[in-house]
Amino acid sequence: MDCGMHMGYNDDRRFPDFSYITKTDDEKLTDHLDCVIITHFHLDHCGALPYMSEMVGFDGPIYMTHPTKAICPILLEDYRKITVERKGETNFFTSEMIKQCMKKTVAVNLHEVIKVDDELEIKAYYAGHVLGAAMFQVRVGQQSMVYTGDYNMTPDRHLGAAWIDKCRPDLLITESTYATTIRDSKRCRERDFLKKVHSCVEKGGKVLIPVFALGRAQELCILLESYWERMNLKVPIYFSLGLTEKANHYYKLFITWTSQKIKKTFVHRNMFEFKHIKPFDRAYIENPGPMVVFATPGMLHAGLSLQVFKKWAPNPNNMIIMPGYCVAGTVGHKILNGAKRLEMENKQILEVKLSVQYMSFSAHADAKGIMQLISWCEPKNVMLVHGEAEKMDFLKSKIQHQFGIDCFKPANGETAVIHTKHNIPVDVSLPLLKREASKLGSLPPDPKRPKIFHGALVMKGTKLQLIDPGLALKELGLEEHNLRFTSTVMLDEEGQTTQTADRIYQLVKTNLKEFPVSYSSDGSISISDSVLVQVSGDEESKSVLVSWSHQVQVSGDEESKSVLVSWSHQDEDVGSFLLKLLKEQLDT
Repeated sequence: MDCGMHMGYNDDRRFPDFSYITKTDDEKLTDHLDCVIITHFHLDHCGALPYMSEMVGFDGPIYMTHPTKAICPILLEDYRKITVERKGETNFFTSEMIKQCMKKTVAVNLHEVIKVDDELEIKAYYAGHVLGAAMFQVRVGQQSMVYTGDYNMTPDRHLGAAWIDKCRPDLLITESTYATTIRDSKRCRERDFLKKVHSCVEKGGKVLIPVFALGRAQELCILLESYWERMNLKVPIYFSLGLTEKANHYYKLFITWTSQKIKKTFVHRNMFEFKHIKPFDRAYIENPGPMVVFATPGMLHAGLSLQVFKKWAPNPNNMIIMPGYCVAGTVGHKILNGAKRLEMENKQILEVKLSVQYMSFSAHADAKGIMQLISWCEPKNVMLVHGEAEKMDFLKSKIQHQFGIDCFKPANGETAVIHTKHNIPVDVSLPLLKREASKLGSLPPDPKRPKIFHGALVMKGTKLQLIDPGLALKELGLEEHNLRFTSTVMLDEEGQTTQTADRIYQLVKTNLKEFPVSYSSDGSISISDSVLVQVSGDEESKSVLVSWSHQVQVSGDEESKSVLVSWSHQDEDVGSFLLKLLKEQLDT
């Protein structure tokens, strides 16, 4: 499930440690994994994919949606250029490796059931978040789990809200980025954002908005474009060169993945063709006067956004607006935590004097959204990932209290064992159902009252069948026996019918402790039970459920009483035991 990289590291720690899976050097990933699923194109979810498939060695299928398959290689190539060509790092995947990796990908449609093999099937659901993002349900036999990746439960200006049906998985693995946050209304945030940008440029300052190329960038561009139009502002707005065109191309191509509003207006006007937003050139960094710049990447860990930040940081008139979450270790994370002096790669100290603003335009679900998703899909267990440990603790207790289900938050490399109930399907033969139905006469069965009927449970190959006991005996080549006998019980002078029945009842109950024995008002005593019989074979042991019933009837006139014991299709030992017991104890 996903194969991302860590933005905060530049060494081996940036990629996953696959030795957790392979254990030894000569083992292959393909021996352990049936497939890889990528939920969306963000690098913390797909950044290590070429490393995994081409350098570590995974030959199996990689599943993702059509937009993810189209956009993923562009971001991977962009990331490779920054890392290799600008930072000069070696031991990194090449452009050719990205191409080879993408050849292994299989594009999936929403709600399409994909059979990976005979046992494993997957299904994608709309996740919002970014173009093409999906949540995935994975099913093997009766057991299933849902992995959300990143998702957003509220629609925004360019994408719809995440949706899933009531699939009741055994396990829901959900992101928990904003585990403790409940965001204020989107309108308030948008108004606040526009106010801050406007007041900064009005004073002649420059505004830097670090974003990732697709997603939040388009959201904020639509917002600023309409505001500039409305206010008739002439201050230039720029976007990282080349990425605007690419981004708009993909939004047009995958218009069906966007929000309802964009789909409706698309025929008359494409909301991704901006009049006020122009491509940015690096030479503009030194330009005097106010401007607004959208630069990538979003966490200030490299690239153009970091370059612009270094130039503009010492000026207190300027402003940086961080519109989303930043991973620990990135420059974005440091300045959001109030750092005023930063040591850059060349050991130079950068004074941070510009205004640092954080405004959550994050496309992640907040705490309320996560709880909403849990109530929608009704999982039996929840696992929290993609978040901070302390915040997860808070959300974990909230989930356990509100839904009464187990919640897990394993650390990296920790194994979590989740117990699930497993139902075994049994085929019921039609003759048996007809026979039992005929006993009901013309009355329809009462759904509120379970109906017990007798049959033989037979295992054929890997299937269990409930069939008529007579048929089962025939198929097994066994003779059917019905044994009935009557014994006369002499009563003492004060004896009563009920006392005799009581005596037999106590006797049977004492000697047949492991069976439920019931005594009804008509004087009959029933011994009936279902017992698990262990059947051992060469390969493995199977447990078979065997049911039976006995009845002891006490009847007759005042002088003498008859005891009728009857059973059918029964293990001979139990019948013999009961007969012997009654003969010994009731010898009078």
